[in-house]
Amino acid sequence: MIKSLFQRFKIMLGVVLSGIILPCLAIAAEEAAKVASSGDIVSAYKAIGLGASAAFAIAASVLGAGYAVGRIGSAALGAAAEKPELLTRSILFVALAEGLAVLGFAIAMMLMQKI
Repeated sequence: MIKSLFQRFKIMLGVVLSGIILPCLAIAAEEAAKVASSGDIVSAYKAIGLGASAAFAIAASVLGAGYAVGRIGSAALGAAAEKPELLTRSILFVALAEGLAVLGFAIAMMLMQKI
């Protein structure tokens, strides 16, 4: 049980690092190099910090939304199997959980615009 959970965690960590965090940090490093060439080192650190915080914001929100949709979706389908009239009501809760990922993406884009 714990071994399979650890394997899932390693896979999720790899996906998050390769798909979300590394591109945001690459963009931040590019901007930091541009700023550092002008001689303002504080702005370079600010760009890297904003890039890292944007990457963390989207990674945490997507992982949280994925977990929430998985749990809520399975419960919604279980409830719909017993009472089909509950399906439309339970889809609303799945959409609310998915909104978490959209909000995280919006926050990350606002942070990236400040670089």
